[in-house]
Amino acid sequence: QVQLVESGGGLVQPGGSLTLSCAASGSILDIYAMGWYRQAPGKQRELVARFSSGSGTNYADSAKGRFTISTRNAKNTVALQMNSLKPEDTAVYYCNADIRDRRWRRDDYWGQGTQVTVSS
Repeated sequence: QVQLVESGGGLVQPGGSLTLSCAASGSILDIYAMGWYRQAPGKQRELVARFSSGSGTNYADSAKGRFTISTRNAKNTVALQMNSLKPEDTAVYYCNADIRDRRWRRDDYWGQGTQVTVSS
């Protein structure tokens, strides 16, 4: 089995910063891409930032210049550094990964989500 676990969410004031982390574990052979999506109440889930081995990084327009996706000093882990946070960034943030497991199955996996609330 493959599991994604997010951490780092919380309450922050507008203009503040948070860093989210996502760790993939389990029967993993390769990770081709990892990214962050978010879903606010009443809205569809949307891409925030994504990294893939073939295409590099992609960001939502709303995240460009404020958010940075990067690897961390741990195996199968990526981080999302979020700066200059706005109330409209409030959402549940989900980690997503494109993974080949040790049974040669390639699938998308999702974490449980972590709440980010930007409010004064």
